[in-house]
Amino acid sequence: MKQLWVLAFLMLATLAFAGDKKDQPASDLTIKVVKASTGKPVRYAAVVLHPVNAKGKQESGGLNLKTDLEGVTTYSGIPYGKVRIQVIVPGLQTYGQDFEIDQPQKEIVVKMEPPQKQYSIYEHGAGPEDVDPDKKK
Repeated sequence: MKQLWVLAFLMLATLAFAGDKKDQPASDLTIKVVKASTGKPVRYAAVVLHPVNAKGKQESGGLNLKTDLEGVTTYSGIPYGKVRIQVIVPGLQTYGQDFEIDQPQKEIVVKMEPPQKQYSIYEHGAGPEDVDPDKKK
């Protein structure tokens, strides 16, 4: 009789666990980081992956990865859905874009640009009086 209770308990526990665990598809993600001007790989780039909800908001959590000598990083088990990819490399413009993960294997190539020139309102003849658009002349 005791064995019957144990067996019943184990079956219920298994069903409860199986009901909570959804069979979500996942992807093997490969990200290759290259310089836009030359196409050469960017070594040791910091790659940050963040899940993005249906409203386009970044959710908590995420993964921090680094590229190898060939400018490549991989991760297996990324759940299908939107992911925000940020790439940070000293001396290059920071990259960020959202991607839809919807295939068993996904490869993304990130082209890093050089930093843009800093914008200044004082260039091309603009002066301090042009800083406040509400100011009347």
